[in-house]
Amino acid sequence: MTDGLDVIIVDDDPAVCEVVAELVNRFYTWGDVFAFTDADEATTYCRNRDSEVAIFVLDVFLGGKSGFFFLDTIADKYPMAHEDTIIITGNASDDVVNMCVASDITSLLEKPIKPYALQLAIRAIVTKYLKFAKRVLRDSTFAENIARF
Repeated sequence: MTDGLDVIIVDDDPAVCEVVAELVNRFYTWGDVFAFTDADEATTYCRNRDSEVAIFVLDVFLGGKSGFFFLDTIADKYPMAHEDTIIITGNASDDVVNMCVASDITSLLEKPIKPYALQLAIRAIVTKYLKFAKRVLRDSTFAENIARF
């Protein structure tokens, strides 16, 4: 287990899953990268992790399931999962876009994924946590308020 902010990739196409994992591993330094081609295996892994924070890169369609369903199965453990997700799809149809909007997912990338687009989407999520951590370290009153939760 790492103490960092891990990236969890779930795509039922082994070739896509491998390529996405390789892309992320090229630039990602804030945690580990885990890739799954089976949504049930990914769910089990996520539910057994100690951490309740991760970045998710999910395919819209995961065999007989969807990336949105996957998020719903882990949302009780990962309260920020929807906001910390990047959805990837072969076709960003109106239905897919509407599902992202309804699910509070703001990052949607079409395959083939442009490496810079994936890097920027992941970096946007990381930045949110880095800014929060810096504020906790610099502002003792803010840190005390957080501790009350």
